[in-house]
Amino acid sequence: MTDHVTRAAELLKEHRESIDRLDAILVYTLGERFKHTQAVGKLKASHDLPPSDPDREAQQIARLEDLARRADLDPEFAKKFLNFIIAEVIQHHNKHKK
Repeated sequence: MTDHVTRAAELLKEHRESIDRLDAILVYTLGERFKHTQAVGKLKASHDLPPSDPDREAQQIARLEDLARRADLDPEFAKKFLNFIIAEVIQHHNKHKK
């Protein structure tokens, strides 16, 4: 292999290792987040509170869009991602209400 191909292979390996570490961080972070949202769901169910909170959700979406801009991440992607998470959380909260 030529030097530039060898260097490219090394850089590719480094990027992939970083991606793998970040994927692990994302999974563990989501796991931790869902532990808290499950606790919120149980608390809401035990006090007969609605499973969703549209005002809170709107605040979180605006906050995440701002964070995304600062992190040089597409705010629309961040919004879709948070909406996906919120939908999962509400689904879990609804299970606790039954």
